[in-house]
Amino acid sequence: MRLGSDPEVFLQDKNGKPISSIGYIGADKWAPFQIPDMPEGFTLQEDNVSLEYGIPPCASPDEFVHHIQAVMEKSKEYIKGLTFSKLSCIIFPEDQIQHPSAHVFGCEPDFNAWTKEINPKPRPPHPFMRSAGGHIHVETTVDPIIGVRAMDLCAGVPSTLMDNGEARKQLYGKHGAFRPKPYGFEYRTLSNYWIFDEALIRWVWRATERALQIGDVSAERDYIIQAIDNNDKEVAKMLAKKYDLEVLV
Repeated sequence: MRLGSDPEVFLQDKNGKPISSIGYIGADKWAPFQIPDMPEGFTLQEDNVSLEYGIPPCASPDEFVHHIQAVMEKSKEYIKGLTFSKLSCIIFPEDQIQHPSAHVFGCEPDFNAWTKEINPKPRPPHPFMRSAGGHIHVETTVDPIIGVRAMDLCAGVPSTLMDNGEARKQLYGKHGAFRPKPYGFEYRTLSNYWIFDEALIRWVWRATERALQIGDVSAERDYIIQAIDNNDKEVAKMLAKKYDLEVLV
């Protein structure tokens, strides 16, 4: 396998106030900004009010760590005076939600690997609520439906025990969220919580590796959905024990 990612992150000022990324990069998903002095595939773009990174595909966990950390470090040159928030769901101040781009959601549909249907566009319970994902692009010959369901077990379920950003699931992050890709699939359930810690980046690599090896997990469908969608930690612990899933604490 090879892994890529296009994680999103929120910006904040020195007082911790959330700041929209709009206007800092001047690029969007349709024409991302290729970072000068970095190899092709290291990109930045504005996604709603978040800053989104792109990295080229990685063939090893060391490369995966390096790529994510390098693009985050380089991006600091374009957000002078701001820092990264580690929150995956924020209600933004009204003055940061004025631009039309701050109200664009779900430009491209994603799908549910369990129902094989299109997921509905998110409807935030608060008009200024925004969320940030840590999507994983998986280059593999494994069938996407089988692979995404296994990712739910090996990555989505343990994340209910590792990620405190439960509020994001009011918008994104439910079970089986993915997009099919020519090279494999994009797994869209996880938030961005893992991009800030090298140990967690390496955990994502190992969890994906395990998912591609474990095969069909359809027998655990109801438990997997219960754990992920309802943040049911007891069910998550049961599955983690049964399948010897890695959970970092």
